[in-house]
Amino acid sequence: MPLSHRIVRYADLIPCRTAFIDARTPGSDAKENFTIIGPGVAENPDQHVHIREPHGFNIGGARQPPRCVNSQHFHETAEVFFVHSGQWAFRTGEHADEAEVILNPGDTISIPVHVFRGFENVGQETGFLYAVLGGDDPGRVVWAPDVLERAKGHGLVLLASGRLVDTLRDPTPGDDDPVVQPEPRSMLDCIVRHVDTAGLEAVVVRNGASTGHVAVPGEGVSETVVIGTANPAEHAPAAPLAWPHGFICRRVRLAVGTSGAQLCRVEPEVIFVHSGDLIIEVEGETALLSMGDTVTVPVGAVRRLSSSGGADLFVTRGGDAPLAVQPVDGAA
Repeated sequence: MPLSHRIVRYADLIPCRTAFIDARTPGSDAKENFTIIGPGVAENPDQHVHIREPHGFNIGGARQPPRCVNSQHFHETAEVFFVHSGQWAFRTGEHADEAEVILNPGDTISIPVHVFRGFENVGQETGFLYAVLGGDDPGRVVWAPDVLERAKGHGLVLLASGRLVDTLRDPTPGDDDPVVQPEPRSMLDCIVRHVDTAGLEAVVVRNGASTGHVAVPGEGVSETVVIGTANPAEHAPAAPLAWPHGFICRRVRLAVGTSGAQLCRVEPEVIFVHSGDLIIEVEGETALLSMGDTVTVPVGAVRRLSSSGGADLFVTRGGDAPLAVQPVDGAA
């Protein structure tokens, strides 16, 4: 696959405005959802997938105008959000009334599985969240019961197969694929976890927070931990969010004029440009990336990261304990 096919540019993102059950619910009907890498969790089969290659995790995104809300739900695998732009309130609880934290650009949050969560753009401008979901198949979204009920009142129901149906157009979707009903209260009481404000703040890594460094080859390259257990193979300390996710996340910063070493990794690596410019060379091909762009590096490929004006990158790598990076040009 040529390098150009492994890049998803922010300007080229194809949104789905009817990806989820709350697509018509007032207050949630203006959001745009993106599936950048992997199948994601969209309930609309028309959701565009930019890169289908399995990575062991999924990359997605949400873009919302001010006061637009993503309804309360939970997942069976890890869900991490990195704030690229905007100001966001994340709230926990079935009715969004248990805890709230406000996140700004550069902040990261990882809400544990089985915790009802939702988020709202509380800023003055349209904002974009970059998302990482665990597993090649992250499963389906479990919605709070009132989200399903409100959606039904606006003509949308979710079928057992995971398909979203517009009952205003198709009033009888069929008995062979029944409509999903709200989860029984007994089940929710058994598995739902509750997080208060202190607990929610504890799963946030603030932009600029002092976290552990990982030694990487090359001058002008700094790598700090965000998500991941301590990893002796990389001499990496435990990240602030240290429980296993099935992937790790790092902040990589390139100084002005950095021309990095040629390196090779043996796990999937996806790089998101939060700010600045990134010049990436992979197996002899070179591309320039700008803010909001995403690139995936093939496993085992030789790559070099450089920047003319400096860059701040959010990097996701497969597995909870990646092997040490391999220099290929004598870098140490």
